[in-house]
Amino acid sequence: MFGLGLKSTEDYQLMAVSGAAGGCELGFDNCAPSDAPLFIKPELGAADCSANSYKLVVFSDVLEWSEPVQKLMAFNSITLDGYFTGQDGDLSWAHKDDPEWREFTAANAGGGGTLLFGRITYDMMASFWPTPQAKQQFPKVAEGMNRHSKVVFSRTLDKVSWSNTRLVKNDIVGEVRRMKQQDGQGLVILGSGTIIAQLTQEGLIDEYQVVVNPIVIGKGRTMFEGVARKVDLKLTSERRFTNGNVLLTYEA
Repeated sequence: MFGLGLKSTEDYQLMAVSGAAGGCELGFDNCAPSDAPLFIKPELGAADCSANSYKLVVFSDVLEWSEPVQKLMAFNSITLDGYFTGQDGDLSWAHKDDPEWREFTAANAGGGGTLLFGRITYDMMASFWPTPQAKQQFPKVAEGMNRHSKVVFSRTLDKVSWSNTRLVKNDIVGEVRRMKQQDGQGLVILGSGTIIAQLTQEGLIDEYQVVVNPIVIGKGRTMFEGVARKVDLKLTSERRFTNGNVLLTYEA
């Protein structure tokens, strides 16, 4: 029926099935008809239809699967009571300008990778970082922000003007899956709580870097609004700053 190319460190078999025949035509039990690829672990004899982040690469009639090439990381500052933005969009509480924090943000901006934004965060960033004021106040950060490849996800924007920015209007989840399979130095979501929530729900974020600020604002938005499943995370590192901020890094 199909030629199968197998690439697995966990002895998974990949089978592509389509239409009403499903995997049951191939002799597997408990298979629901589906157009989705089925990842079948031989010792279980059951089909897992959630392909998650894995990729199908089709060469003639040979199918292979592989893990994502690029990792997706979400970076956000939050308040002690869990909000990444105030109810009215206020972010003044997150602005620090001491030498240690400035060095940290400059080092982050100096790295590689592609930055991902939702429309609101994009509008805020694009209105500041290209300006002479930004280049004078924060030269290293401004240089990095303007140089980085950027993607903004928005159904309402018709065009983008910030350098090195690409607009994606539809299928955010599908586009991120494709980007994770491309060569690169990593993908980073900044701000953009709606995007973080949507991609968390789909299990596409590999790492969360959360800067906890020692402040309580009472009302605001969390970056996980709308997530309807339990997400277990593993704390991999922490860093304390003299300004009271604590950077927590979690692996999904």
